[in-house]
Amino acid sequence: MATTVTAKGQVTIPKEVRDLMGIGPGSKVEFRRSTEGNILLVRADKKRPKSRFARLRGHAGKGLSTDAILALTRGEA
Repeated sequence: MATTVTAKGQVTIPKEVRDLMGIGPGSKVEFRRSTEGNILLVRADKKRPKSRFARLRGHAGKGLSTDAILALTRGEA
């Protein structure tokens, strides 16, 4: 992924990277130099982004009861 540096030295972090790292508005990041000389982008708050499974976790709210769902699947309703 490539991005362009502005005249002020700013870059836009690609959405795919922001999503992967859990970076949003107000997030703090650090730039670190690796032993190989590469520059790494690291979250400064040390928080780990939610896994893709954790982001999907939740509930559907109030709805059909278990008995009503079973009746639907059996064709009784």
